[in-house]
Amino acid sequence: MFKFYHYKILTSTNDKAKEFSKKGLSNIVIAAEIQTKGKGSFNRNWISDIGGLYMTIVSKEKNLEKSRYLTLISSIAVAKTIIKLSNLKAQVKWPNDVLVNDKKICGILTEIISGKENYALVGIGLNVNQIKFGKNIIATSLKIETNKNYNIKKITNEIIRQFYILYQYYKNKKYEKIINVWKKYSHTLGKRVKAKTLSGTYTGKAVNIDKGCNLVLELGNGSIKKIIEGDIFVV
Repeated sequence: MFKFYHYKILTSTNDKAKEFSKKGLSNIVIAAEIQTKGKGSFNRNWISDIGGLYMTIVSKEKNLEKSRYLTLISSIAVAKTIIKLSNLKAQVKWPNDVLVNDKKICGILTEIISGKENYALVGIGLNVNQIKFGKNIIATSLKIETNKNYNIKKITNEIIRQFYILYQYYKNKKYEKIINVWKKYSHTLGKRVKAKTLSGTYTGKAVNIDKGCNLVLELGNGSIKKIIEGDIFVV
């Protein structure tokens, strides 16, 4: 399965994962209690104080084009874990978030290391026992939602267990199965959304995700727009 490496403090678990991948290590999980330089998508800061779950899964990859499925797998694994251990309704938001009550509870950052051998680094940040977030941050935690403290190690183990089950689909190239499971937990599909991308902003109904893990929007004029990456907002 996966070998665990646990640290009190790291700059980020993805940073440590890059060090390990350079040594040829894979099928490992790096966890930290605090990150001093945690980051999310588009290099945004990820506040990583004590009380959160911060980890990176490192896997050796042959087909980097398919590595976006690892982000989907991770978000499903987190959502299923939240549902199992807290009874909260957790949903996945394209491309890399998990929401509870329309608020962000988890973000995922997948980074690729390519070279003689290729590695995928799947960073997961889950708000567990925190009770405060910075100004203008619409976020929540398991503790805020349930008024209970949670065992972070237990949650980590369950996420990895769920990830490993879905990872078998990935290894066996059953990509459609991953898409279908993701759709069951989707917060995005069927909603009218605004997509802010590097090429512009588009508003339409989220109707699907395709084989490339891109979000498919039906725009107001009936045309179809494929969103490869960007920020998504329900409108």
